[in-house]
Amino acid sequence: MKVTEHINNANGKTQFSFEILPPLKGQNVQSIFDNIDPLMEFKPPFIDVTYHREEYVYQEQENGLLKKKVVKKRPGTVGICAAIQNKYHLDAIPHILCGGFTKEDTENFLIDLDFLGINNVMALRGDAVKTETYFRPEKEGHNYASDLVSQISELNKGTYLDEELLNTSATNFCVGVAAYPEKHMEAPSLDSDIKFLKKKIINGAEYIVTQMFFDNKKYFDFVQKCRKEGITVPIIPGLKPIATKKQLNLIPHRFHVDLPEELILEVVKCKDNDQVKKLGIEWCIQQSRELQKAGIPVLHYYSMGKSDNIKAIASQVF
Repeated sequence: MKVTEHINNANGKTQFSFEILPPLKGQNVQSIFDNIDPLMEFKPPFIDVTYHREEYVYQEQENGLLKKKVVKKRPGTVGICAAIQNKYHLDAIPHILCGGFTKEDTENFLIDLDFLGINNVMALRGDAVKTETYFRPEKEGHNYASDLVSQISELNKGTYLDEELLNTSATNFCVGVAAYPEKHMEAPSLDSDIKFLKKKIINGAEYIVTQMFFDNKKYFDFVQKCRKEGITVPIIPGLKPIATKKQLNLIPHRFHVDLPEELILEVVKCKDNDQVKKLGIEWCIQQSRELQKAGIPVLHYYSMGKSDNIKAIASQVF
């Protein structure tokens, strides 16, 4: 079932969903199931599975020269989605990126998903690799998520890259895209970022999932701006409980989001990370309840591979 269908069928009830990471190479899929199992009592209609592109490392050889090596630390997104749908009988949503994909790679990826009965995708540009300052697309790839959405929309019409193909089958993907209540780090302003977001909707995206935020006012203001711009699709809030003192610096640096002063002061008071974790859970419960009261269709949690704190939140909200 499509994400939009899940929302429509809920009849206004707020649903629970979450995102997982593929396991590190060498680990098996059971580690994924071990984190999903405790959350199944909250009846998630869908689970997101992130995609991690290759990274480049440079290894020094005996002659002193550096050799470039391609490393993919977390493979398996498509296989995990298929395993989730088979085991839990719910919808798994793979992330698909511009980075690391040519248009041909994208088409083949989507064909595999279609054959597996996976009909939801999250279309993202993706970040630059660690060795580059700015994002660089593949030579025959997409520069922007809006272009990736367009390709998926064309496939939904039965239009493939090879125009000579006959009797082609149309796919039926529901496309989600990302949004940033505090703007994408590369956008010159929030208003311009929303205009880029609108282009993704015009090109065929049917729902939006936001970057994490810790102040609900940022989300409500963002939604209001989107509606004013003519964006009418569901905007699903992304939530993450803070868990360590280190994240006071890490989250703003890596994700370019602000932490409320009240939360910062409370984290600083904590004696250890156990106290921080409890505080993060309570803060996220309050966020969730306020969003739920506002009639938000889905609350989406970033689990980062761990389910215990998400379960603690969900048990108080759903």
